[in-house]
Amino acid sequence: MKRIAILASGNGSNAQQIVSYLRQTGEAEVALIITNRPQAGVIERAKKLNIPCHYFTNEQLRDGAEPIALMKAQQVDLIVLAGYLCLITPIYIKEYPERIINIHPALLPDFGGKGMYGDHVHRAVLAAGKAQSGITIHLVDEDYDHGRHLLQATCPVFPDDTPETLASRIHELEHRFFPTTIAQYLRFL
Repeated sequence: MKRIAILASGNGSNAQQIVSYLRQTGEAEVALIITNRPQAGVIERAKKLNIPCHYFTNEQLRDGAEPIALMKAQQVDLIVLAGYLCLITPIYIKEYPERIINIHPALLPDFGGKGMYGDHVHRAVLAAGKAQSGITIHLVDEDYDHGRHLLQATCPVFPDDTPETLASRIHELEHRFFPTTIAQYLRFL
């Protein structure tokens, strides 16, 4: 069975959806969760899901030696970034080429790059007057939000939207499509 490491910085709702879906289907297992924030909500979710969760500082994560050693020891096949707000450095891409998946809360290549995450993205979409937004699930390469797209899904942007109302529709897309896209990609590994 394929084994996944999830890297998350936030509350962990995507991580929970991924774990639940994979436990239901039996297509893979989440071996561990790694976070760069000692108070991240994903830590509590990991406890409830009975999945080991490890905290590393941003410096340790950028260096990569300790997290990669841990993932290798756990025989991780795929790294999934689920709301992870730390740069993926070249050592990860070297160790896990074409095996790191990220989700972005907009339709790349628009509204991507450094500093474009969470509400920053939604505010930019609204300020640009876009009629639609969505998600992009993509492989990670050396550039922010750049790798090969695996899936894009869209939702409308309404004239009275706020960053919060748009984020709500984006989260629905994330929860619906991220787990299935991961499972599909695993079939090719």
